[in-house]
Amino acid sequence: MTRLYDDPATFTEDMVTGFVAAHPDHVRRVPGGVVRSRPARAGKVAVVTGGGSGHYPAFCGVVGPGFADGAVIGNIFTSPSAADAHSVARAADRGAGVIFSFGNYAGDNMNFGLAVERLQREGIRAHNVVVTDDVASAPAAEQTKRRGVVGDFVVFKVASAAAEEGYDFDEVVRVAEHANARTRSLGVAFDGCTLPGQDHPLFEVPDGRMGLGLGIHGEPGVSETPMPSASELAKTLVDGLLAEAPVAGGRVTAILNGLGATKYEELFVVWGTASRLLAEAGVEVVAPEVGELVTSLDMAGCSLTLTWLDDELERLWLAPADTPAYRRGTVESSTSDTEFEEPVLVEPEVVVAPEIGQATSAEVVGALREIAELLRDNEDELGRLDAIAGDGDHGRGMTRGSSAAIEAAEAAASQGVGPAAVLVAAGDAWASKAGGTSGVLWGAALRSFGDLLPDHREATAADLAAGAEAALASVQRLGRAELGDKTLVDALVPFAEELRGAVDEGSGGAVAWRRAAAVATKAAEATAELRPRTGRARPLAERSVGTPDPGATSLALVLTRVGELIGNHSGGGEDQ
Repeated sequence: MTRLYDDPATFTEDMVTGFVAAHPDHVRRVPGGVVRSRPARAGKVAVVTGGGSGHYPAFCGVVGPGFADGAVIGNIFTSPSAADAHSVARAADRGAGVIFSFGNYAGDNMNFGLAVERLQREGIRAHNVVVTDDVASAPAAEQTKRRGVVGDFVVFKVASAAAEEGYDFDEVVRVAEHANARTRSLGVAFDGCTLPGQDHPLFEVPDGRMGLGLGIHGEPGVSETPMPSASELAKTLVDGLLAEAPVAGGRVTAILNGLGATKYEELFVVWGTASRLLAEAGVEVVAPEVGELVTSLDMAGCSLTLTWLDDELERLWLAPADTPAYRRGTVESSTSDTEFEEPVLVEPEVVVAPEIGQATSAEVVGALREIAELLRDNEDELGRLDAIAGDGDHGRGMTRGSSAAIEAAEAAASQGVGPAAVLVAAGDAWASKAGGTSGVLWGAALRSFGDLLPDHREATAADLAAGAEAALASVQRLGRAELGDKTLVDALVPFAEELRGAVDEGSGGAVAWRRAAAVATKAAEATAELRPRTGRARPLAERSVGTPDPGATSLALVLTRVGELIGNHSGGGEDQ
């Protein structure tokens, strides 16, 4: 159980403050994460890792010479925002481009993808290398759908060593993807982890049982088996990975990784058998690591990672590194004599709307406050729904996103902008502070909706319908989800369709919205019978059957509350 914290809502920020204070010779803080205290030489390709926090030493613990140039730090088990990834990349860039590497999760793919697009627009070469090593999360024929777990560490190390040696951009990408293609992982859990401020773990494993094929974000295993002995566990892990070997025999490096609450002594007992089994299978192990390298808060469990080496991968794996959490050999200085400059944050231009926008802007801010209060009241329940087949962070992410949206909306409204600009500002802040899949989708939806609203007059029912359609298009473009995938799209599609139909029939905005919200609520409830086909819940699809999707549920709650607010604003009738 995570016992030491001040405010659960600021746990990550407080952790980073202490981490930087403990390691000033290695890292310095920048908006969105950390970078090396002293920059690498000019002209070096920058390798930036990232993901949610709760995994230390990954990801910030491996920033330093011979390893990463920076790390983007999201909230616990939540992908960092695109704005944070962009900020860290700008700080780490040494003129030869930035390569992000991270585990294969929907939120990370979206946010780092958006960051790459933004960097490229600014003339900075950027690329994503996505790690897909978890053999339990998808069959061998669908390796691109697999999660990234402890294989992250190997890919990060190899890519970073290549960049340190002077590889050019394309060659760093090549060797990182080569390392990923030769890496396999399999993990088990004996008990779940507990988020700060919670009094129960994200999942529980029955006494005498073990979860097989867990994720590193508090996801339970894909199946359960009787609790084995250490030797039996070693055989399960070794057999599971050798069955997926990309080449026969040969040399491998290995990581027997503790997930947060498994003692090193226990790991050594398991490794004693695992190393023997690998030797008996004709596999030579080079420079193995036994310990905690990619954790999951206080989860009890462990995982085995194997990377099949060739001469290049072996040399890069053995290359020196000097970071807060990982050291090997002696690193020759290749740093610049110049210090990092603080990133210049450019405030967006604010366009002042006519006076008519001022009152409606205040109403938008008030509506956002109501939504934030609603989400706070439902935070625990949304987290519970999410924990059944995911990582349990949806409720907290929605609370953080909506709170950030209020601050941004208030700041925008105070400058005299109209309601559309207020929503755009709120959407950008929601995406930036919430992180994760839901953060980027809600942020994009609010921005798209706001872009379709008029600032010079009251919004009509047709404006609302057009805004909903724009929000849906943005969500589907980024999330690539369709009806039946068990996501918020399953509630948003029927909402947008019903809203458009009601408006075309001549209903006013309040009536049309409430009618569409009722349809969305029924659609969200109906997601209980669906199996997720995308996102973090996909590997545990069967577990989620019988439980509604948390994203669809939170969307329906918000749409219903907005309908009530529109009705109150218009006197309960046919508002414009």
